[in-house]
Amino acid sequence: MKKSISYWSFPEKLTNGSKMNLKNCMEQAKKAGFEAIELAVAEKGELSLDSTKEDVGRIVQTAKEAGIELSSLATGLFWDYSLSSSSDKVRDKARRIVKKMLELASYLGVDTILVVPGAVAEVVPYDIAYKRSLESLRECVPTAERYKVSIGIENVWNKFLLSPLEMRDFIDQVESEYLGAYFDVGNALLTGYPEHWIRILGKRIKKVHIKDFKVSIGNANGFCDLLEGDVNWAEVMKALREIGYSDYITAEMVPAYSQHPEALLCNTSRSMDFILGR
Repeated sequence: MKKSISYWSFPEKLTNGSKMNLKNCMEQAKKAGFEAIELAVAEKGELSLDSTKEDVGRIVQTAKEAGIELSSLATGLFWDYSLSSSSDKVRDKARRIVKKMLELASYLGVDTILVVPGAVAEVVPYDIAYKRSLESLRECVPTAERYKVSIGIENVWNKFLLSPLEMRDFIDQVESEYLGAYFDVGNALLTGYPEHWIRILGKRIKKVHIKDFKVSIGNANGFCDLLEGDVNWAEVMKALREIGYSDYITAEMVPAYSQHPEALLCNTSRSMDFILGR
């Protein structure tokens, strides 16, 4: 398994005041000992919904010059544009984001995009969210198959797909090898055990995010540095090896430190060495 770091783990600016553009992020990740970086799509910016094949080609070249691999592609846009929204217009936008991400991923040379499959809310009942999300993802799968890029739906705190059994069955209903799970170890700990999720989802897991979490806190403030929380890393790694997972392990560490934020990268990289048994 290779060490990767999420774009979201980087501070907006370095200690010296320089802006954290993609080149800065890649160089810092390489310096900290990461083998890869997960990029993120925004509505505007270096990598956005407006990016062209030529734009992405420049990003790929920058990664080559930095000596770092690209592991996967994520976005935070699904919190604003949900696949289970009550608005037809919003759901259509969400589907277009998925399809654009699949296109961009193919240009980047990565094989998986991260998708938040929807959310249950007071105005979006669970069964309706399930139906809308399933319909939306089925519509996106032909695009995934065309680009040969997988859609990895993430287990997040969205009050949706709350158990590994439910996520497994949801994925299987789509009946495509290009839809699977983007499993987040730390997110699973609030209501369950990540090693159970891993064994149940098995080969459906396309990519893995890691973070740590303190169950005694029990809310978003419980997320913490790797090895400081309650994740049973020995069991997590054992489960991943049991299912034959050998792909990237991407650390998603937010927020960054208030002082010397780049130190987070070094600390995370070193902790991952212990977790991976290096």
